[in-house]
Amino acid sequence: MRVALLAGAELSSEAIRLTRAVQKLLPDDAEVGGLLALMLLTDARRIARTGPDGELIPLPEQDRSRWNRLQISEGVALLTASLSKGSAGPYQLQAAIAAVHDEAARAEDTDWPQILALYDLLKRMSDNPVVMLNQAIAAAMVHGPAVGLELLNALDVDGRLAGNHRLGAVRAHLQELAGDYEAAIKNYRDAAGRTSSIPERNYLITQASRLVESSTSREERRV
Repeated sequence: MRVALLAGAELSSEAIRLTRAVQKLLPDDAEVGGLLALMLLTDARRIARTGPDGELIPLPEQDRSRWNRLQISEGVALLTASLSKGSAGPYQLQAAIAAVHDEAARAEDTDWPQILALYDLLKRMSDNPVVMLNQAIAAAMVHGPAVGLELLNALDVDGRLAGNHRLGAVRAHLQELAGDYEAAIKNYRDAAGRTSSIPERNYLITQASRLVESSTSREERRV
């Protein structure tokens, strides 16, 4: 697992290095600046995404003191500069979303209405089901899980994410937020069976087991 993490870090660093080179060649290209900003703002959280044994740590639970503040500052500055050059493109919007997350001191301080507005803009530019999936999460955080789950129904009809574990994982998370623990357990387990990533599978199984244990505890207290 440690070797895989090191390889991932090396690939990320090389991608940033190459994008820096392109940005120097095309300093007036706003989307190149937006792409570099997106890479920096996303990579800034890399070290906090996994625990000591390689287990996944979701964004709300990450230790934000481990985020790379220099990368965040550089990314925000690049984003600000690129946005001043004209209308925003997809990379700039994605970088703006990453910046909102990175600038929140705590998970509960995240400006979800702003993130939702950015995803709404991004959806108008790109007919991408992953954008729609993330938009559903943001909508749930702003308007409640029922709204997010309704948006996921549209993805079921769309079909492009059919069988994708991410759709099931998001649905399980929103069902948990809505208090439908039985459905959430089922979807966490189903999503775990669909992913080829061992860390993701372990995380999803752990989420299901946690809900089973808490449901059992609730039942015991009732008795």
